[in-house]
Amino acid sequence: MEQKTKIAVFDIDGTIFRKNLAFELINELAWKGIFPKSVRTDLMQYYTNWLTHKGTYEDYRQALVALYFENLKGCKKEDVLEAACEVMPFHQDRTYIFAENLIKQLKAENYNIIAVSGSPSEIVEEYNKHLQFDAVFGSVYELDEHDLYTGEAVFEPTKDKSAVVRQYMLDNHLTLEDSYGVGDTESDASVLRMVEHPIAFNPNSNLKEIAEKEGWRIMVEKKDVIYDFSLVQK
Repeated sequence: MEQKTKIAVFDIDGTIFRKNLAFELINELAWKGIFPKSVRTDLMQYYTNWLTHKGTYEDYRQALVALYFENLKGCKKEDVLEAACEVMPFHQDRTYIFAENLIKQLKAENYNIIAVSGSPSEIVEEYNKHLQFDAVFGSVYELDEHDLYTGEAVFEPTKDKSAVVRQYMLDNHLTLEDSYGVGDTESDASVLRMVEHPIAFNPNSNLKEIAEKEGWRIMVEKKDVIYDFSLVQK
């Protein structure tokens, strides 16, 4: 097989997956009693706040990260893995058409495709059984000698996604020539600045503003229609 040298980098939540992997994992953990049942109430309140414009999508995303972090301490790794395994088959096909088509194209062109996500690595890696990307990176939380979570984060890729991508490229001898990047929030901007073909997909207002200044392609998918705003701007 021809050696893969080109790279494509995707965000997952809101870019490939129509909802949020962390939301689905937290909901499942609360339903199973691994997290307190009250967590489901908090979860729905954060989601409702976003839907009713009482906060931005980034506020919602960060609230999910905090909710997971606050309730993870003392949980067994095997319980979290089991929850991820059980919840993913119900949601794995809830993807955006644009992402599906682009991924299919890039796989056909022998790209090395990776995803960098703020969602927990347990659910991100489970989702990759469906995506079949070359590599995926999610948030990693510390385990003690008994495989119980300590409540400490040891790797948070959203703090600098570009650093994750650069290290991966170095380890795998990849080039930025003809590279792609796809994301929906400002946490993806560092990656989009790296690549030759940056795509702001369904961007929040912060990423939209950055994309317009940088001249990046802006794509929006609504129902079953895909709009290319770079064509409109021309």
